[in-house]
Amino acid sequence: MSLLLRRLVPASQLRWGATQTFTPKFYSTGSPDPMTGELTALPDINVSALEVIRNTNPATPPPSSTLVFGHTFVSLSDGPFALSPSSTVLHYAQTIFEGMKAYRQEDGKVTLFRPDMNMKRMNNSAQRIALPTFNGDALLELIKELIRIDKHWVPKEPGHSLYIRPTLIGTQSAIGVGPPTEALLFVICSPVGPYYPKGFKPVALYGTTEYIRAAPGGTGAFKLGVNYAPGVMPQKEAASKGYVQNLWLHGPEHHLTEVGTMNMFVVFKKNNVMELVTPPLDGMILPGVTRDSVLTLARDHLSGKYTLSDLPEKLIVSERPVTMKEVKDAAASGDLVELFGAGTAAVISPVDRIGYLGEDVLIPTGADGMGPISRPIWKELVGRQTGAIPSEWSVEVTK
Repeated sequence: MSLLLRRLVPASQLRWGATQTFTPKFYSTGSPDPMTGELTALPDINVSALEVIRNTNPATPPPSSTLVFGHTFVSLSDGPFALSPSSTVLHYAQTIFEGMKAYRQEDGKVTLFRPDMNMKRMNNSAQRIALPTFNGDALLELIKELIRIDKHWVPKEPGHSLYIRPTLIGTQSAIGVGPPTEALLFVICSPVGPYYPKGFKPVALYGTTEYIRAAPGGTGAFKLGVNYAPGVMPQKEAASKGYVQNLWLHGPEHHLTEVGTMNMFVVFKKNNVMELVTPPLDGMILPGVTRDSVLTLARDHLSGKYTLSDLPEKLIVSERPVTMKEVKDAAASGDLVELFGAGTAAVISPVDRIGYLGEDVLIPTGADGMGPISRPIWKELVGRQTGAIPSEWSVEVTK
C-alpha cells in the first residue's frame, strides 16, 4: 500500500511510508511465513519514519468570523496529489473517512475529543470494504504532530475548532471490482466556527418513506463515502417541501434510524418518568462518537458515577427500535418530550417538527430551542470538549 499523511494547513507537509503492494492473503496478522517468506501482515504505519516538509509560503488563517463549515482549506506545500482516471476510488467508491475536532482551551492547550473511537471506527470501515487496516495509535500520533505544527490554525474563539478528516482511498489503476492493491491515507484540516453561530435553531425534518439510508446487511454502520452521495437528492427534495433534513425511516412500520447524517434520540415521558431512546446498533446505524457520549453521560448519571446538573433523576436510557406511530401517538397525548440529532459537527441538533405522510408532527422545544434532556447533556459535552470540565475524554495534543 502507499500511505501518505497530508493536511491542508500551510506550515508543513507530513509524509509517511513507501509504496508497497498487498493482496487479500496478507490481511491476517503475524510475521513473514518461514516457508515462503511471504508477509502474513501488511506493512503498517511507522511513526519514526515521519518526514516533515515545510511550506515555504505559508498562508495566514482567515478571520474566524468568515468561516463556513467545511469550506476553508489551504493548499499543500506541493499542491494537490494526482490520481489516475482509472483509480478504483473513482469507479467503485473505495473510500472511507472520519470526522473529529481539535479544540483550543482557555489556557491555550489544544486537545482532541475521544480520538481513539474515531481510529477504531475507521479501521472497522476499512475492513468492511477491503481497504487495508492500520495501527490506529500510530495514525493518531501523526495527527497529533500535524496539529502541533499548525496549532495556530486552531481558532481561539469560543465555539470554534479545527475539523480533522482522515481519509483512506483505493488508488489502484484498474477496472474491475476487487480489493485494491494500492491505497492512500491522507488527512485534511479545516478551521470551523460554531454550527449555530446565532444560537440554537430547531430544525424541521421530512419523514422520508420514499428512500432509505441503509438496510440490514448493508453498509449503514460504517463511515463510507458511498453512504453519503445517495442522500443528497432526497435532502434536496426535503428542502423543496420546506424541511431542513431527512428523517430516515425504514421498513413497513417506519422505524426511525438517523437524522440526515446524525444519530437520532427521542425522549418520551410516562408517569413522570422520562425515557431517552435511540435506535440500537443493528447494522444500519452508524456508531457515532457523540451518540456513545450521550448514552454514557446519561447512564453514568443514573448509576451515580457522575452527576449532570439539571438532568432528571427519573430517567430510563434505552437502545431500542422506535416507530413513527409511537412518536406520533406520543405527540398527540402530550408524552413526547423532545427529539434531537447528535453528531460531531453540531453536537446536538434539536428538532421542532416532522413532516410525515402529509402532516406535521410537532415536537416540543424550550425557549432556547433545546429540551430538558438534551440541554444538560449538551452543556456537559461542550464543557468536556473545550476543557471547561476536566475529563479523560479530552486528549492533550499541545500544552
